[in-house]
Amino acid sequence: MAPPVNDEPSRSVGIKEIAAEAGISIGTVDRALHNRPGVNPKTRTRVLKIAESLGYKPNLAARNLKLNRKLRVAVHLPRRIASFFDPLREGIREAAASMHGVTVDLSFRTYPHLGEGDVKLLEEDLEREFDGIVITPGNPIRVESAIRQFNERGTAVVCVASDAPRTNRLASIAVDASISGSIAAELLGRVLQTEGTVATITGDLNTFDHGEKLRGFAATLATLAPHLTLIPAIESHESPKEAYQVTLALLKRKPRPIGIYVSTANSIPVLRALEENGTCGRIRLITTDLFAELIPLIESGKILATLYQRPFTQGKLAFETLCRFLVEGVQPEPVTRLAPHIILRSNLPLFLGRLPSTIEMKHDAAASV
Repeated sequence: MAPPVNDEPSRSVGIKEIAAEAGISIGTVDRALHNRPGVNPKTRTRVLKIAESLGYKPNLAARNLKLNRKLRVAVHLPRRIASFFDPLREGIREAAASMHGVTVDLSFRTYPHLGEGDVKLLEEDLEREFDGIVITPGNPIRVESAIRQFNERGTAVVCVASDAPRTNRLASIAVDASISGSIAAELLGRVLQTEGTVATITGDLNTFDHGEKLRGFAATLATLAPHLTLIPAIESHESPKEAYQVTLALLKRKPRPIGIYVSTANSIPVLRALEENGTCGRIRLITTDLFAELIPLIESGKILATLYQRPFTQGKLAFETLCRFLVEGVQPEPVTRLAPHIILRSNLPLFLGRLPSTIEMKHDAAASV
């Protein structure tokens, strides 16, 4: 005898049913099923058991449809310093333009500088529907709450150029800051053979990237150049005016430093103070990144070296990492650290093609006065 025919259509089990059974949010179930960050291991195990018991089967057709969907991505970056963050934006734009099968709606959000205005913009975008967001954390502690809330809403967060390591962000893409600091210390230790003091001028040590550069610099200096004494780090808070003033004050110290490492791209005000003081070239200087005003100073030897942070590559890789996760479900490495490029007088011509546009360089020059 043939089995009875059931006229009622079979109802497949989805993440809504699993969420209801588990008593947790749909976003948490989705992350657990796809092994994404932000889920307690016990919760993930429980979700997988419930999914199995309910006969859950992934909807492959729906997943394929995602290849033709529209992604909404917000990008939060500071206005200052343009010579670094404008190329980073261009890297993101190029990566977005190269996407196939996915339409990307990019929303660029801008705030004054690292640590000023970033939290407010994040809180505003919590009320908007984004699939992913790219940010450069100023003070990691201040953005923890917003990143957690984005994750609860199913919005993936990628950090670029700095990190918020104690959060459940999806990934972090940046040049290795600790190695950058170590390179600067080793270079100064090799060219400065007499005893003396050296200084670091940074942005804000609450920023993870700046703190790591200082740690790398201090550790390597103590190991490879014990004849050099490091004075306490000087913060300029990414302010051209403050960078100029703290450099003038530094040059009045006795004894005056024989070497300076500027670990932020905000170096033009420092150079201006050195020029006015007549010590540019006499104090050995290592800067960060590359823009027009640095070129003649590197060529003349007034700048020993500059450490290029590859902003375009950082932006491109950050966006590609985010989209591979959103479209293909590829779980990225939590931390990706790129090697910094050391630019000296001898290899400077190799990097001139990577300079920002004339408009961007003029913008930075005007901001530094």
